[in-house]
Amino acid sequence: MANLATKPYVIGIDMGGTNTAFGIVDARGNVIASDSIKTGKHSDINDYIDELYTEITRIVEANDAVGKINGIGIGAPNANYYTGIIEDGVNLPWPTPIPLAELITDKFGIPCVITNDANAAAIGEMTYGVARGMKDFIMITLGTGVGSGIVINGQMVYGHDGFAGELGHVVMKRNNGRMCGCGRTGCLEAYCSATGVARTAREFLDIRTDDSKLRELDADKITSKDVYDCAVAGDKLAKEIFEYTGTILGEALADFTTFSSPEAFVLFGGLTKSGDLIMKPVRDAFEKNVMKVFKGKVKILISELKESDAAVLGASALGWEVKE
Repeated sequence: MANLATKPYVIGIDMGGTNTAFGIVDARGNVIASDSIKTGKHSDINDYIDELYTEITRIVEANDAVGKINGIGIGAPNANYYTGIIEDGVNLPWPTPIPLAELITDKFGIPCVITNDANAAAIGEMTYGVARGMKDFIMITLGTGVGSGIVINGQMVYGHDGFAGELGHVVMKRNNGRMCGCGRTGCLEAYCSATGVARTAREFLDIRTDDSKLRELDADKITSKDVYDCAVAGDKLAKEIFEYTGTILGEALADFTTFSSPEAFVLFGGLTKSGDLIMKPVRDAFEKNVMKVFKGKVKILISELKESDAAVLGASALGWEVKE
């Protein structure tokens, strides 16, 4: 973390499109107390902040933390670390831009720092998790999409505009690639996210004729969890879907290595729960494709942060960065 804080706690807020989770966190990464509210409950951002203030104040008072909060960190979609503004509120119910850091600071009387959710995860991992002590690593979040946070020489890479590190939108398939939510085609996210796994399943079922337990399901409703369950049950096609996904991700990590020579990649998210089903092809493809000079030097790790606390922890780590 940046500096030893004079106050023992920070507040972490993870603003999602559906729910906003928040918690009080100490310097060791223990979540002292946490709760959540519905993000979309209010049509006015100020009403949302009022409810957030009420609920956070409640847990702060209940845990004898009044006057002991060093700062507030927020992870939110398209949040700009430099400006404190949410510039494009994807899945948020309010018009953008939103000067969120300023609004929160004014309401709480406590300094606030914001960044996007993947960067928050990287900062959380560096502060509390498996990347503690590392100065060069890349965080890859494998959820509904593929996010990333790049740390070089102990510093997050934000770029000149605050939006650096969109490795999920590096194009992996130049010809006839899948349409991505960003509007381009062939992005890593379209293949290696949880939704990407489901898309691969539908494609395989369409072009293949071999038997599979997946054929017993409604193809339009197949999820990555369905593919995992079938793979664990020994389904050959489901295993090949993970092999395909892991190979693409491993190839991508090999290419990313040439950019910043990270000590490690830290993978986080639901897909990592698939264990060797995805991690073996990731590591195999990485070793096969990485430049010779980097062979044997880069670790591929799974996050140590508890998934239930990870979003709040990642955001809270920003709270130690605030300048009094």
